[in-house]
Amino acid sequence: MNDFLKRLAGIVLPSWMNSGEPLTLLKSTQRLWSEVWGWITWPLQQFDPLTCNESLLSLIAWDRDISRFNGEPLALFRRRVAYAFVNAADSGSVEGFINIFDRLGIGYVELLERQPDIDWDVILVRVTDSQIADNTALMIQIIRQYGRTCRRYQFEVITSETFTIRAGWDQGEYVVYPAAINGTGAASATFSATL
Repeated sequence: MNDFLKRLAGIVLPSWMNSGEPLTLLKSTQRLWSEVWGWITWPLQQFDPLTCNESLLSLIAWDRDISRFNGEPLALFRRRVAYAFVNAADSGSVEGFINIFDRLGIGYVELLERQPDIDWDVILVRVTDSQIADNTALMIQIIRQYGRTCRRYQFEVITSETFTIRAGWDQGEYVVYPAAINGTGAASATFSATL
């Protein structure tokens, strides 16, 4: 509620006029002026893509070079239109691309460039399998619109697993516990024993 409507609702009549016809006149006047306020501010509300009329949303989207893909929910389309300028500004960097995914509600994403044994122009996009399943068309649209022109994008699925590592000591000796990581080699950790 804005300042005008708060002031309008806060009008209080003196105790000797706070009943009967003066009270009815006050309530009808408050109702009238709140409707007039709505009529005056309605055109200004149409500039906000998150709250505007759906037919005007299409015009704003056209102006910002956003097209709605098949099956896109209206709330997501409104967010894409609202953040179009910020997303376009962020599209050149890895951090900005991650921010685009975050703004549109996709969630955590990793971008890896120039990885060994992969062509130099391939950018790896690491997301979870649920993100790909829920947002396939959106992710493709983001890469099509905000991706780098001379790069190819490849999706990789990451999963998170929880595991426990136990550390211990045995009679004041150094103990090494080796652990294989994804079959790529062995990683080791050394723990010193304290007495």
